Amino acid sequence: MRNHLSGVRTFRTHFLLALFSLIMIYPMLWWVGAAFKSNAEMSSPSFFPTEWLWSNFSQGWVAIPKFTFTHFYLNTFELIAGVLVTSIISCSLVAFGFARLDFPLKNFWFSILMVTLMLPSQVTLVPQYIMFNTWGWINTYLPFYVPHALAGGIGGPFFIFLLVQFIRGIPRELDESAKMDGCSWFGIYLRIVLPLTKPALVTVAIYCFLWNWDDFFGHLLYINSVSKYTVGLALKLFVDSQSALPWGQLLAMSLVSIIPSLILFFMAQRHFVDGIASGAVKG
Repeated sequence: MRNHLSGVRTFRTHFLLALFSLIMIYPMLWWVGAAFKSNAEMSSPSFFPTEWLWSNFSQGWVAIPKFTFTHFYLNTFELIAGVLVTSIISCSLVAFGFARLDFPLKNFWFSILMVTLMLPSQVTLVPQYIMFNTWGWINTYLPFYVPHALAGGIGGPFFIFLLVQFIRGIPRELDESAKMDGCSWFGIYLRIVLPLTKPALVTVAIYCFLWNWDDFFGHLLYINSVSKYTVGLALKLFVDSQSALPWGQLLAMSLVSIIPSLILFFMAQRHFVDGIASGAVKG
């Protein structure tokens, strides 16, 4: 009897979870189906179109005058590559300083860093734009590269906090052994700490990639020229007040735009979970 009741509860739980999952995933399923629909079928609640228009992808890829989505993808990867490299280097250096070095007001500055985690990005938006505009950085990728090179930018404080927690879990005896062999602090960072923080660095890289790939507003604010548009900005070029909106092509390109994020997440999922779990346990 007890096993029967347990089986009923398990079935009920799984049924409810499956039901709510279908409700949550419905917009995604409709989006995938709509990428193959014509404009006339967009109002239909059905997942599947009556005629599968694979041409939405080929036509959408070259729909922007003078540029294809290959150009926009290359722009996006150029921006993301610079942001990834600068962010990983700067955040790991700052985290190493907080975790291993002693300097005046160390706890105070770390507390300030924690406070910035709760600071909305909109608070600094206007002064940052004025500053970058004064320096002539608008319509370049410098407003993205430079803040990340200084351990700022999107997610910078969070990355530092995550790496500090991870580095604190690395035994200090390794530092002492390296010092006895004549290794400097930078040598300890480069040869000992950095290789051991690989799981956390992979987590930082994944977060940094996803957040900057999805940063439509930041790209819209600082990039004006179509030749420098990223994939997210290129999607808005489908909207033309003078002609009908090609919904099928727009949704097809929107679907294509999330593929790199999905591939990265599923390929690095194990490293992502290991980095978060290790940082939490060791901290």
